[in-house]
Amino acid sequence: MARPVGAPVFDRGDADFATVLAAVVAAGIAQTERLEEVRKLAFTDPLTGLANRRAVDTRLEEAIERHLADGSAVGLVVCDLNGLKRVNDTQGHAVGDRLLERFGSLLSYCGARLPGALAARLGGDEFCLVTVGPSADELVAVADELCVRAGELELGEGVACGVASTGDPIGPVRSARRLFRLADAAQYRAKAALSPKPVVAGRDGAVVRLADAPPAAARDRRRFRDARPDPQPQEPAPRPAPERGAALEEAPVRDPGADG
Repeated sequence: MARPVGAPVFDRGDADFATVLAAVVAAGIAQTERLEEVRKLAFTDPLTGLANRRAVDTRLEEAIERHLADGSAVGLVVCDLNGLKRVNDTQGHAVGDRLLERFGSLLSYCGARLPGALAARLGGDEFCLVTVGPSADELVAVADELCVRAGELELGEGVACGVASTGDPIGPVRSARRLFRLADAAQYRAKAALSPKPVVAGRDGAVVRLADAPPAAARDRRRFRDARPDPQPQEPAPRPAPERGAALEEAPVRDPGADG
């Protein structure tokens, strides 16, 4: 602001204006920090510091849109940490939490080999890695390393890994749901076979068939292992016949003479 020669550089009004402006700026900064903290809490697993399921869903939807637009390879590794229940039951949940934290760090370390990879904890003993760009072979190599390193952890019993990538012959992938189904089916196969190496959709023929024709009662996150047949309706049980000599309620008998 221009001022006459000899006038004070700042006067009381300027100081009051600067005070109000500073308060407005400070409030804006505080609001931005609060919003960033809320966003972080909404997309971060509090125990491991990895991304959570909400962040995975968002990233995977964006990745599939990019794949459909320009053919970018999208990959997903789904991991199930073996032995967590035994650790919780025998050594306590605090030790089980340490196992989850260590595996989370290991997943993040291995995932760092793939540019832009998102390491996440889906919940419980389940983790995943989402990639956009790296080839299927690169993704499988990282999953291999993850399985080896997880087997060397002091706690736990290794990890079951399933891999699905649009770079492998898995058929068209037009939704995040299908890629998740493929990776989950591969992980289920790895766990059922106690495989020390990852099972890869498109390289294990049974995985694609399992993913594309799941049990009718598959539950949340397309979990095949928890699928159970739909309950069948039961016939109502017949009422037992009254025992001989049991008192029966009788309808009242009208007196014929009472009519008229």
